[in-house]
Amino acid sequence: MGYVLTKAGFAEVVRTLLEDYRIFAPVRKTGAGRFTDVDAVIYDEIRSADEIELEAKSDYAPKEFLTPLSETLFYFTENEVKESDLDSRPVLIFGRSCDLHSIKRLDQIYLENGPARDPFYKRRRDLIKCVLIGCGSSYDNCFCVSMGSNRCDGGYAFSVDLIEGKIYSDVSDKSFEQAFSAAPGAERADVTPRFVTENEVRVEIPEEVPREIIKSDLWDEYTARCINCGRCNFVCPTCTCYTMQDVFYSDNGRVGERRRVSASCMVDGYTDVAGGGQYRRKNGERMRFKVLHKISDFKKRFGYQMCVGCGRCDDICPEYISFSNIINKVNAASREVES
Repeated sequence: MGYVLTKAGFAEVVRTLLEDYRIFAPVRKTGAGRFTDVDAVIYDEIRSADEIELEAKSDYAPKEFLTPLSETLFYFTENEVKESDLDSRPVLIFGRSCDLHSIKRLDQIYLENGPARDPFYKRRRDLIKCVLIGCGSSYDNCFCVSMGSNRCDGGYAFSVDLIEGKIYSDVSDKSFEQAFSAAPGAERADVTPRFVTENEVRVEIPEEVPREIIKSDLWDEYTARCINCGRCNFVCPTCTCYTMQDVFYSDNGRVGERRRVSASCMVDGYTDVAGGGQYRRKNGERMRFKVLHKISDFKKRFGYQMCVGCGRCDDICPEYISFSNIINKVNAASREVES
C-alpha cells in the first residue's frame, strides 16, 4: 500500500521527518556546473522538500555520506587516540534504483571483503535508510537494464514518484506510516514505484574475459585520449579507493589527525610505491584496470557485477570517453579471442 500526495502534502511529510532525521537528497545548484550557466545536481543535506530534485539525474552519486571525499577518522596525541565525533541522528538518503544497488556494492567492499568490517564505514551505514526515487524514463548514457540494477524489489523505506504534479509513494517501512497518513490531503492507494525497462544504451558483458584482453591493443586508444583527471571515479557510485593522510599539528609529528581521502585509480601517482616504482604508468593501463575490475574481477569474487550502469562516468568525462562503449569493445574482443 501507498499514498498519493499533493506537493504541499509531501512537503509536510518531509517537514515531519526532519524532526527526527537528517535528509540527503539530490539538489539543483544553479550555475554550479562545468560550463557557464550550467546547473549541477549534487547531493546535499536538505531543509525542505522544495530543495529535492526529483526529475533530473544527479551528476554525483549519494555515496558521499557513506564515503566522504575527506573524512577525519581519529585524532592523536603522544598519549592517546580519539575517534572523531559523528552526528548520531538517523539519516534518509534519496536515490534511484541504481544508487540503491550501488550501496550494496559499497557494503560488499567495506563490510564483507575480509575478516573485519570497516568500523568507520559501518558507523555511518548503521544510521541510514534509503528512499527510492522512481524512474519514469531512461536518462542519457544510462545502461542500468543491461546491468540488472534498473529495479529495486524492497530495500527502501518508501518511494517517491513525481507524476503530473502529485507525489506517489510506496511506504514499505511501517515506521513512516504515521507521517504519510497525517499529511494533508493524503490518499491511500496501491502504488508501485516506476522502473525503467529499456535504455537506449545497451551493453553485453562476456561471461569470462580472456587473459589475452589484458595485453590487447584496444587499451592504447585510452592512453591517447584519457587525461587521467579521475572524474569518472569520483562520480561513480561504486568506486571505493582511498588513501590515508596524516595532518600534524606539531613539529615533532606526535599530535594531529588521520584522514581517509578519496583516491582514483585513473589519477597519476595512485600506484606509486616506495623506492619510486610505479605500476600502470599509461592511461590505457589504468583504464584497463578500472574496466576489468568493474565487469570481471569483482564478479569473480562476489558473484555479481560492480558497475550499476548509471552512466555518470560518461556524463562527466571531458574527453567524451564512453564506459559503455568500452564494455562492448571488451565483449567484441573477447569473442574474437574465443573464435
